[in-house]
Amino acid sequence: MNTTPHPAPDALRDLVGIGIGPFNLSLAALADPLTGLDTVFYDQRPAFHWHPGLLIGGARVQVPFLADLVTLADPASPWTFLNHLRARERLFPFYFAERFHIQRAEYDAYCRWVAENLPTLHFHHQVDAVRWNPERDLFEVDYTQLDADGEAEALGRTHTRNVVLGVGTEPYVPDPLRPLVDAPGVPVVHAADYLDHRETLLAAEHITVIGTGQSGAEIFLDLLRHRPPGREKLHWLGRTEAFAPMEYSKLGLEHFTPDYTRYFHGLAEPVRDRLVASQWQLHKGIDADTTAAIHDELYRRTLDGGWPDTVLTPGVHVRTAGRIATTKVELHLEHAQQQTRTRLTTGAVVLATGYRERPLGRVLAGLDPYMRRDSHERPRVDERFRLVLDPSVTGRVYVQNAETHTHGVGAPDLGLAAWRSATILNDLTGQEPYPLPGRTAFTTFGLEHGQPRIPAARRHRTLTPLADGI
Repeated sequence: MNTTPHPAPDALRDLVGIGIGPFNLSLAALADPLTGLDTVFYDQRPAFHWHPGLLIGGARVQVPFLADLVTLADPASPWTFLNHLRARERLFPFYFAERFHIQRAEYDAYCRWVAENLPTLHFHHQVDAVRWNPERDLFEVDYTQLDADGEAEALGRTHTRNVVLGVGTEPYVPDPLRPLVDAPGVPVVHAADYLDHRETLLAAEHITVIGTGQSGAEIFLDLLRHRPPGREKLHWLGRTEAFAPMEYSKLGLEHFTPDYTRYFHGLAEPVRDRLVASQWQLHKGIDADTTAAIHDELYRRTLDGGWPDTVLTPGVHVRTAGRIATTKVELHLEHAQQQTRTRLTTGAVVLATGYRERPLGRVLAGLDPYMRRDSHERPRVDERFRLVLDPSVTGRVYVQNAETHTHGVGAPDLGLAAWRSATILNDLTGQEPYPLPGRTAFTTFGLEHGQPRIPAARRHRTLTPLADGI
């Protein structure tokens, strides 16, 4: 391994992106036509893939195709989903398909098409540290270049005026379930890795899915469809008090607008924390099509007079869990409403227990003395998605999908990706390469600003009364 850092590039970068998920990919796509803006994006993975373990056949993205990487900021961009279809000669088939919500696999293919054609993206690059150099007024970004096997090949350093973090989320496993993950001989997998282990899971005599959100529903449905009628042997459990539908009303969706994001950011910290906890159904429920498909499949299996061998129980949490011999696990369950407890023995477990924001501490340890934090020691993030740093730091560190506590439930939503990227680029350039709308929702979320803003172009002109006799 070459341990000598690469020499710094002659040109100081304007922006270094860390992580290449959909959000930083959106930023890279919108930055692409901005001449004079020098950007580079690093990711340790060998290539772009979006939740590959959950690309179940037929599963759809829960936002319309217009919520691609760029359209809601620049519909004329060459990186739109529609242009992807045109490049693949699929535009007419899509037109006749009349699909407003595309399949996840199709969204992944679209993002990979963008990633394969943007020259500013560098995979196989693991960012190790970010430091502020006060003598030179710039950030130093240290990285390790990886070979095809993911092993360290060389070290490098890039200097930049600004940084954007898009490191995404990581699978979350609740503490009572952690002992199961390393259980040898028993397939216990997080939903993020479901497809990689589906055949092993299906080989088990009994399977338990834990988690009543969208991923849990899709996985339960997929397992159900692959099990023989009358011998399904499936349990589906979750903490929520019902298999709750996702809030998908037109006005409810306005919580995913820039208007609501700005409103939320202006609230007091305790109010924001209460809201995030209470708004879970905006983004953690199950879409109506999936619940209908599950019910249809279960109903179909009753046509011969029997009932499918399935148990669907909400309002249950796992208190503890452990192994039995080498081929079973035992879950100790508690029902919240009944206040009763029982045990469940199963041969395989899928943990559809969601994701958590990746901690920023490892990469940003060098910036810790400069960071300003809230009462819960979380990074403070201003309205333009910048970490609040000591005034001596003249560079900016932007974050994408690490600001739910300051910007609300829209932070991980794909529908706000292009708007947030455009906001960052407008702030970064000090110009307005992407003009953004002044108003995006019919709902007025607070009283402070009085009457809702009406864009000037849509205001009715006042007519001058005609004089008598004319």
